[in-house]
Amino acid sequence: MNLDSIKAALRDRKRWKRWALEALLLIAIVAGITTWQNSGLADGPAPPLSGTRTDGSAIKLGAGETAQLVVFWATWCKVCKAEAGNIEALAQDWPVITVAMQSGDLEEVAEHLEERGLKVPAIADDDSDIADAWKVRAVPAHFVVDAAGNIRFRVVGYTTKWGLRARLWWANTFPS
Repeated sequence: MNLDSIKAALRDRKRWKRWALEALLLIAIVAGITTWQNSGLADGPAPPLSGTRTDGSAIKLGAGETAQLVVFWATWCKVCKAEAGNIEALAQDWPVITVAMQSGDLEEVAEHLEERGLKVPAIADDDSDIADAWKVRAVPAHFVVDAAGNIRFRVVGYTTKWGLRARLWWANTFPS
């Protein structure tokens, strides 16, 4: 395509309408897939979540002073590996609880974190009891829980740190 044909295409109203329709169709498809992925996940008041993390500390999700992120992931999950840096960066500014689902016992999960150089400790959920309570069927799964203990956002799949930051900020700034 040369410059004249590009200019002509930009002036062509039919082509613009077609591009707009294609863009809307793509947005509708993405929205539908996202809705389907998130259906069935825990909603409303957050289910109980407590345990011992890989660093030996005890953790319990509850009403707090700020919004928190709960992330379900697995050692065998390629997408989880790709977004691990996002979770690490987010954990420097926000409370983050990570749950290693179907990834071995506490020692195995700690070994995995150490091998990858990850510092955010995790709860080992090898038998998926915690994941079942949160109705997690796929990883990574992210839940933003507000200060009152209510789930405000649920996202399955790769999520950017800016997307997670925006959701945490929203849940913190606009309480339910």
